[in-house]
Amino acid sequence: MSVIKRVLPIPKKSFMLFGPRGVGKSTWIRHQLPQALEIDLLEAKQFLPLNANPSLLQEMTRSLLAGDWVFIDEIQKVPALLDEVHSLYEKKRLHFALSGSSARKLRRGGANLLAGRALTTHMFPLTFQEYRSTASLQDALVWGSLPQVVTEPDFRQEYLYSYVQTYLREELVAEGIIRKLEPFLRALQVIGLYNGQILNVENIARESHVSRSSVDSYFGVLEDTLLGFRLYPLCPKWNAKENKHPKFYMFDVGVARACAGLLGEDLDSLWTGFSFETTIVNHVRAYNCYLQKHRDLFYYKFSDGYEVDLLIERKKKTLSSKQELVAIEIKASRHWDKRWNEPLLDLQAKSKGRIRSLVGVYQGKARLEQSGVQIYPAEEFLLALHQGEFLS
Repeated sequence: MSVIKRVLPIPKKSFMLFGPRGVGKSTWIRHQLPQALEIDLLEAKQFLPLNANPSLLQEMTRSLLAGDWVFIDEIQKVPALLDEVHSLYEKKRLHFALSGSSARKLRRGGANLLAGRALTTHMFPLTFQEYRSTASLQDALVWGSLPQVVTEPDFRQEYLYSYVQTYLREELVAEGIIRKLEPFLRALQVIGLYNGQILNVENIARESHVSRSSVDSYFGVLEDTLLGFRLYPLCPKWNAKENKHPKFYMFDVGVARACAGLLGEDLDSLWTGFSFETTIVNHVRAYNCYLQKHRDLFYYKFSDGYEVDLLIERKKKTLSSKQELVAIEIKASRHWDKRWNEPLLDLQAKSKGRIRSLVGVYQGKARLEQSGVQIYPAEEFLLALHQGEFLS
């Protein structure tokens, strides 16, 4: 499998890298730090003794000198190791690269998160900038952009099926994150089917024949393991009855398709629309992290009214200045309908100067400007995002 160059820069000091399984964390660290001592906690021969006696890390690093690197993969499997890492960092000045797929699991276990001494960053599936010489955006909208899906397209369907079935069985059940697999898989199928839509826990519970309390806990599991996230609404009281429920997105459209059980099915236009929106939103999340902007993201909707897919808070409100937002409308169509500008223009008019930029993203080929709305073909938008536009 070829190695694709990632846009995430390697930190110059100890860091904790979080991301879902399969996004390429281990491959990236090995490529960036080839001389590092590697400890893979997915291997029983390393996990079992360190889990029983975390202080063994002191012995394993005895020959290393100040400035040497140690790479510990899937650190959340032995949270107590962080105390040893902290000690070695302070006493020997070793550098640590720690990867994990559950930041909250560490926090909930009361783990020592190194008191801010290590940088924290995240890795996402491949961005368009990273995979565009290997695969097309259209492929990614159907199959997602996990590295193994992109580099081994002949096996992508089998890989995605295995990702959902094997990963969930081996990780979530074996580690006791969920107690019973079958109710979780039923709920996950419905969650995957409604990816990118406003979260309605009661409907998901009813359709999957699982209790509401269990479905609530499953969403917590998906967020804990970084497999999904909630996009919360902005509620500035610009219209009556503004929606207060979050949307829920899977981290990758290929995984969402696998969860929904649609890997062998032809995809309809409704699914394709949500897939396109999910892809754009996930790219904004990725570059928001990679470029260290850390902007708050929202969507906007009110009852019996329009919805604006994404709002980026480019500037927070202060005592002396207004909040500034970018409003983005995302359409999977290859032709931009002028009527899609109307929600953006209306929201801008009601924002009293807070919405400074209006952006449309679609699957057409032409860059357009209509009534102050800047309309981008998807690929052009994603490349501009890579350069820091819309977030700065």
